[in-house]
Amino acid sequence: MALGTPGGDVQIQAMLQVFLNVIEFGMPLQKAIEMPRAWSMNFPNSFAPHDYIAGALCLEEGFAKVVHDALGDLGHRVQDWAQFPAAGGGICAVVRDGNTGLLHGGADPRRECYALAW
Repeated sequence: MALGTPGGDVQIQAMLQVFLNVIEFGMPLQKAIEMPRAWSMNFPNSFAPHDYIAGALCLEEGFAKVVHDALGDLGHRVQDWAQFPAAGGGICAVVRDGNTGLLHGGADPRRECYALAW
């Protein structure tokens, strides 16, 4: 699998979630990319003015309320985000099917991304 995204501090978090969705949970690539994401902002932002929101955890629309509540109970300051925010990254990826050898591409609806074949 090859994947990447713009997104500053969310880059690694978004790519890890997509990677795990495919490898650990067996999702098709496009579904793995479109799943709701969570990202931590519990560190100074890399970009000026380097905002810091202690305990901040952003959850895209689609997480169950029980998950939201449980994270809040653990002390996170949960921020609710709409579905597919640009802040959640813009993953583009390709993965080779180990059985067929076919390549599968996926593109993120969170940003202007495309998966093309030729």
